[in-house]
Amino acid sequence: MTRLSRDLAGPCLAPEGSVVAIGAFDGLHRGHQALLAEVRLRAEALDATPAVVSFEPLPRQYFSREPLPRLSSVREKLQGFTASGMAQALLLRFNAALTAVSAEDFVRRVLVDRLAAREVWVGEDFRFGHKRAGDVALLERMGVELGFITRVMPPVLLDGARVSATRVRALLAAGEFAGAAPLLGRPFVIEGRVERGNQLGRTLGFPTANIHLRGRVSPVQGIFAVRVGLGESSCSWPGVASLGLRPTVNRVAQPLLEVHLFDFEGDLYGRRMAVEFAARLRDEQKFDGLEALTAQMHDDACRARELLGMNPRLAEA
Repeated sequence: MTRLSRDLAGPCLAPEGSVVAIGAFDGLHRGHQALLAEVRLRAEALDATPAVVSFEPLPRQYFSREPLPRLSSVREKLQGFTASGMAQALLLRFNAALTAVSAEDFVRRVLVDRLAAREVWVGEDFRFGHKRAGDVALLERMGVELGFITRVMPPVLLDGARVSATRVRALLAAGEFAGAAPLLGRPFVIEGRVERGNQLGRTLGFPTANIHLRGRVSPVQGIFAVRVGLGESSCSWPGVASLGLRPTVNRVAQPLLEVHLFDFEGDLYGRRMAVEFAARLRDEQKFDGLEALTAQMHDDACRARELLGMNPRLAEA
């Protein structure tokens, strides 16, 4: 289990020394996975603590005027750190105070004082500190002075192009889930806890499990064929899902993920659910009334069943 710390100041988190990766790590795609794998191996070789430094909100999100679609929630990111063998995560609050810290102070306060870094691993274009003044060259110079080695992770390429969160977001937004999965190293999934809604779907013959994204901006919106995992189970239960603002009835202020599980009976309220996106069916749209909406929901269910290898006629039974 990864130990989590949030504060810039505090006692040393790795008195025996650490091997540290630094980055945003949104989505923990294959490039991130390769970096964390190297950190874990080097920490084992040096009998040191494998550690990761990341930021919430993401720096790009903090500085952007537009919402940044997230590939993973904070919870999912931390789960990924644990799965990657990171013993310590320093998840710094990215705020005005942190942006005012100079690159030199960041090295001393975070990498040396908090983590006793013996090796620091970053990507080749890594920048940090006030006005992004810090770079690999500064890390190398300060490492000589302060006793750590800087390692630069080369980019991971797939089909001749660099694996990046930006590339994954673009594929997901286009509904190219099969193209995004090799970059992520897994299918794209949104997790959350099922909450009670207004139960309109139940009256229309399509009861849904609702997951609120809590301000997280999703890279996908629309209507989808999905596979669902409940609790610790794998994503295998077929269904159809809507992710959006529900423009026809009871419009919501923030995007809501509504999932209808095919042929499911039972109470899902309060349970954790993982929703794997298999195929995009269409954009979300506003209908003239409930009759038109219900007819389209039947069509969506038939298409989703077919795409998921089921008998589409069962949707009309």
